[in-house]
Amino acid sequence: MEDKSVGGQKSIESFNTSSKILSRESWKIFQIMAEFVEGFERLAQIHPSVSIFGSSRTSPGHPYYQAAEQIARLLSDAGFSVVSGGGPGIMEAVNKGAQAGKSPSVGLNIALPHEQVANPYQDIQLTFRHFFARKVMFVKYASAYVVLPGGFGTLDELMEIMTLVQTGKSRRIPIILVHAPYWNGLLDWFRQTLIPEGAIGPEDLELITVLDQPQDVLKAIFRYYAHRGFEPSAEEEQIQLNL
Repeated sequence: MEDKSVGGQKSIESFNTSSKILSRESWKIFQIMAEFVEGFERLAQIHPSVSIFGSSRTSPGHPYYQAAEQIARLLSDAGFSVVSGGGPGIMEAVNKGAQAGKSPSVGLNIALPHEQVANPYQDIQLTFRHFFARKVMFVKYASAYVVLPGGFGTLDELMEIMTLVQTGKSRRIPIILVHAPYWNGLLDWFRQTLIPEGAIGPEDLELITVLDQPQDVLKAIFRYYAHRGFEPSAEEEQIQLNL
């Protein structure tokens, strides 16, 4: 009888612990909802916009930093709101260049234990706790993706948009990689390994454009939208609604 009682007590304690964990996780839903609602409300009017990515570890004065700042300034002066991750490095360069231009500089910051510190060049600043909510905001209102050299986070954002477009979960937009020498090894691996293995199709590489000059980035985006305008079609609006 004693053993059963002890076992029963343990079961009750385990149940109580599980209930507390479940309750805490359930309440997280409201925090997640709040992030989406704030993001939708504050970003719905920024279109057309371009999301730009790159390393948080790139120092001012580095050629990548200078290229990011120049690209962002060109886009901002051309009428695009410019969106970055809001942190240091290339993200800072992007916001700095955008703020110096005519259009809003937007930072989608993420709360991290280390590394992420908000840069001071943001006209619109949001802070997220959840990467997945933040990633939706990068995609949902973007007319183009521009990706400069970066690490895991940059690659994550690149693969995210390529997957969404490839699978039809997001509308097709220009995906531009900047600085060919940095990306050639990855693209060669796509061609030499992923395509022969059947993991992707040759047509999937057509989603990507590789450019080196800041002015060419602007030209490529305008060229893509030359015959259709920046407003999404009714079909694309539905796709983005269900993103």
